Amino acid sequence: MPYPADEDFVEPDFSGDGRSLVDVLPAVAQALGVDAGLPATSVVLPPAPAYVVMLVDGLGHRLLAEHRAQAPFLHSLLGDAPATCGVPSTTATSLTSLGTALAPGQHGMVGFTSRVPETGELLNALFWDQPVDPLDWQPHPTAFDRLGAAGVHATVVSKRDFAGSGLTRAGQRGAAYVGADDVAERVAGAVAAASHRPSVTYVYDGDLDWHGHRAGVDSQRWRHQLRDIDEDVQELRDALPGDVRMVVVADHGMVDTTPATSLDLDTVPGLRDGVTLLGGEARFRHVYCHAGARDDVLATWRAQLAGRATVLTREEAVARGWFGRLDPGVRLRIGDVVAAAHDTWALFSSVDFAYETRLVGLHGSLTAREMEIPLLVC
Repeated sequence: MPYPADEDFVEPDFSGDGRSLVDVLPAVAQALGVDAGLPATSVVLPPAPAYVVMLVDGLGHRLLAEHRAQAPFLHSLLGDAPATCGVPSTTATSLTSLGTALAPGQHGMVGFTSRVPETGELLNALFWDQPVDPLDWQPHPTAFDRLGAAGVHATVVSKRDFAGSGLTRAGQRGAAYVGADDVAERVAGAVAAASHRPSVTYVYDGDLDWHGHRAGVDSQRWRHQLRDIDEDVQELRDALPGDVRMVVVADHGMVDTTPATSLDLDTVPGLRDGVTLLGGEARFRHVYCHAGARDDVLATWRAQLAGRATVLTREEAVARGWFGRLDPGVRLRIGDVVAAAHDTWALFSSVDFAYETRLVGLHGSLTAREMEIPLLVC
């Protein structure tokens, strides 16, 4: 199965003229007929008094297109034009882009792990394992804040464990939270929330991504989970009133790495020289350098990873629009050097991120299989 090289990377479009995660809630607001002060978007959704937005973690557009047998309902909704997530193509970044309608350079969730400039420590955005106030880390009003102020009843339906987490507070504050740990609870919670007029209800399902990481997207286990999700989405659609519209999106796609395309950075001569801290994840690395060492680190990483990753300085990545408009406080959270993997390459670190070496399915880079996501309306 061929994968694109650097020149075929899919770069995000945060202009409002494209189709990305930042456009979803602004488009919903337009369809509800409310002015919530959200960014302009060219995405047009059918008018309705209530919307349910369901995000299926890990359901890339190309993965869905290739698995019609496992997902006949979702596949029937596919159009020709996929949407895109942001950079890196990872859950923390994407969920915050959806919830705030802002690019990563503005909301500041620039990766699975990234440096806290004030302390030099590494923040894991999913586990929120540093003493950082989420409202300081992401100070902008969320889209849910703005929708609520405009009179829209906003609800998040997700796992109980995520209620009050740093990531939830950063990207989804302003919405009522309904804990739901299984399909029946998700359906019941979404149906109850959608009874309000006008309303927007966000529903999260992370099971597909979980299986993809552990077994890979080429596994029977992943296909079985996709079949279950297809049935779950149709069950929710059938349970909602006819005047409620539903949007199904994803936060990223996924690729399977192989032993032949797995690289342990800690075993390659020179790659840790001049490096203070390694962040990101195996498909997209943030490389934080000692003072004055950036140029040497850049040259070494480019030489050692030639053909396996695109290696840029922070300034080059920003200039290419990878993070969108950059707020000053976000700049130093991005690596002095960033490395985005090609094909199915994985940039592992057995010293700092040993658990990643046990994963099969990965995401984070800019290949079409990771960046392109479905935007389905039913």
